[in-house]
Amino acid sequence: MNQENEYGWKRKTVLFLAAQTISLFGSSLVQYAIIWYITLTTSSGLMMTISTVCGFVPQIAISLFAGVWIDRYHRKSMIMLADGMIAAATLVVAVLFWMGHQPVWLLFMLLLIRSAGTGIQTPAVNALIPQLVPKAKLMKVNGVNSSISSAMMFLSPAASGAVLSIASLEATFWIDVITAVVGISIMLTLSVPAYSNAAATYQSNLQGMIQGWDYVKTHAFIRRLLLFLFIVMILISPAAFLTPLMVSRSFGEEVWRLTASEMTFSAGAIAGGLVVAAWGGFRNRMHTTMLACALYGLLMVGLGTAPGFAAYLCFNFFIGITMPLFNAPITVLLQEKAEPFMHGRVFSLVQVSNSCALPLGMVLFGPLGDWVRVENILVFAGILVMACALYAFFGKHFIHAE
Repeated sequence: MNQENEYGWKRKTVLFLAAQTISLFGSSLVQYAIIWYITLTTSSGLMMTISTVCGFVPQIAISLFAGVWIDRYHRKSMIMLADGMIAAATLVVAVLFWMGHQPVWLLFMLLLIRSAGTGIQTPAVNALIPQLVPKAKLMKVNGVNSSISSAMMFLSPAASGAVLSIASLEATFWIDVITAVVGISIMLTLSVPAYSNAAATYQSNLQGMIQGWDYVKTHAFIRRLLLFLFIVMILISPAAFLTPLMVSRSFGEEVWRLTASEMTFSAGAIAGGLVVAAWGGFRNRMHTTMLACALYGLLMVGLGTAPGFAAYLCFNFFIGITMPLFNAPITVLLQEKAEPFMHGRVFSLVQVSNSCALPLGMVLFGPLGDWVRVENILVFAGILVMACALYAFFGKHFIHAE
């Protein structure tokens, strides 16, 4: 690669990641603000359940179609369209709140639209990155992107709380609108050729969806990888959702403990992304994913057997480190193994898988938390996660196929 080409892809990648970072920060800030506003104004478990459903269901539903659109239309335009749709809806609600119209159902509608936009934007970003980045640099760039996302999730709760403490909810809405405008403006300066989908043979969205399902079914490695990801995501759901319950029951109900738990995980995830960017992982990408998976399971056992809160925080920090080491190689593998004209549909299936797996895991493990100690659930699930890693490591279907 000559110096001019290297400068070109690096410049485009920096601009692209900058645009997504600015947009993500505003979106994350508003997402936390909405949830906290509903919590504080209603104090209702039913209202929180509705808001959670509004955040998941549209993402699952639209992802089935989004993959077809991403593969058919200009991926850069799809990202800007999704970002613009979210910003426009947020602007409308901001104006209505400013005028005094503040029913809770407006926030539910906004959550629905924001979830639908995310269902388009996330797979579109993963599909566009291979158009900007050389194959040899995909692991490092995905590691940097993971660190940026984790950093935004680390900063957004504190920033959202700070804004809500000195201003109204609609003020946070305006921040999201402004960051979206800035992000879209940067994207407009980015020159990305429209992807030529010469291999497309479908005439309708339904045909495109069926073609995507058939593609995954006939490509054994991709099919097994998605199934593996789905199972592991179900099994790690107790670590994602039940740890606040464990902290309050076993270590104390102080708010600072819950905050420390969230912050240590996010800090670990930032560090893990930087490790991926600097190291790049093993040559065989599945070795990196399997190692991270086994460590995640072992650390879940550590969470369940932690002798004190300080030890729990250490395990939680290292779990955060393993997440990018697990996710980044899978993303890169799909970017490398799937045909470019299928990237949108493949990553949309990943989005559907993740959006279904975590709630399903909570349906399985959540009620169990009222009958069994959360620590025991974490140990049991952690052992199963390690078993999945060992099966994948010693199974020829993954390592040899990769």
